[in-house]
Amino acid sequence: MTRPVVGIIGNTRVIGSRFAAQHVGEKYMNALAEVAGAIPLIIPAMPNVTDVGTIIGIVDGVMLTGSRANVHPSRYGAEPTPAYEPYDEGRDAVAIAVIEACVGEGVPVFGICRGMQEMNVAFGGTLHPEIRDLPGRMNHRMPRLENGEMHPDPLVVFADRHQVNLLAGGAFARLLGTETIRVNSLHGQGILDAGARIVTEGVAEDGTIEAIRIDGAGAFALGVQWHAEHDPQSNPVNRTLFEAFGAAIANRCGG
Repeated sequence: MTRPVVGIIGNTRVIGSRFAAQHVGEKYMNALAEVAGAIPLIIPAMPNVTDVGTIIGIVDGVMLTGSRANVHPSRYGAEPTPAYEPYDEGRDAVAIAVIEACVGEGVPVFGICRGMQEMNVAFGGTLHPEIRDLPGRMNHRMPRLENGEMHPDPLVVFADRHQVNLLAGGAFARLLGTETIRVNSLHGQGILDAGARIVTEGVAEDGTIEAIRIDGAGAFALGVQWHAEHDPQSNPVNRTLFEAFGAAIANRCGG
């Protein structure tokens, strides 16, 4: 039986301060292969070599991953400042075009962290570079040691840190069979204003948007702010999301 293929947009990295490369974290690829039953295919975040129409004709779904780089402020009408850096404008261009194509042609799309933010921007939404600076918000960034270095224990870094209240009767609540979940938190930038077709499906205790759905999409079109790729092999919430995405891409592959 043919396995569905999922495109994952890469992230631009410079190796040794000299060599530009495309990078995708292995956790995303393992989650797709082991839980969603898909074969991951890296899509270069390079508009000069990536033809979106051809890509959409090849893949059965698209995953939008997290990244250290933020969406460029010019994409949502804000002024660039050091607070918004770093950027990956090649990924911005490819991701937004891919999202529009997926929704327009009924290709399943699943956004995680920056990927959810890209989905919001694609439909006219805005972002804030540092959610914790907004009144009443918590620090959503990953845990660090007192000296500022990243915490060395992945179990601490990816531990569930806050509650998310899901929209009653919404897509997430129906999938998960509950209206309250707990999730990890490893982001600075987040959604400020939701885009025109963005339905807010999950909100953290402090009001931060954590789960969205694209209204009117012909297939799976969900995004989450937390890192669901970390443990879908064992975490029931994240496993359910990846299995649902897997069912959607399998349906497209079979159709």
